[in-house]
Amino acid sequence: MTISKGDSLPDATLVQIGAEGPEPVQLNDRLKGRKVVIFAVPGAFTPTCHSAHVPSFLRTKDEFAAKGVDEIICISCNDPFVMKAWGDATGASAAGITMLADATSAFTKAIGMEFDAPPAGLVARSKRYAMLVEDGKVTLFQPETSAGVCEVSGGESLLASM
Repeated sequence: MTISKGDSLPDATLVQIGAEGPEPVQLNDRLKGRKVVIFAVPGAFTPTCHSAHVPSFLRTKDEFAAKGVDEIICISCNDPFVMKAWGDATGASAAGITMLADATSAFTKAIGMEFDAPPAGLVARSKRYAMLVEDGKVTLFQPETSAGVCEVSGGESLLASM
């Protein structure tokens, strides 16, 4: 079943690269008592993700902060090394956007947002979406309905819905 507005997010262990290498991140701990934007992409460095989705949150980061958002998190079913390199390449990490890997796709599957596109080399990946989460509960959820576009899940669209 796909996650929807009003649902609590399941706990998940995601991974990021820290000073000593890969570090686990307990998602529920990160969300507790906070207002967080989470957006997910099918893959780091893929065309729409790289040229549209991440840049939309770079452009709107300050506006989200002005609305009380504590953190913006990007999740992809890539490994944490790729997510670090992608965060560095896009400027997302320098801007303070948290890049987290759902390397096993466990979180993505738990919220019903997984998909496979073997001809494109994408297996066990996340559909594109954005959500606003307050204290672990989804208050806005904006999944894309078409592949290869970033319309309702972009930073500007999520911001306009708040």
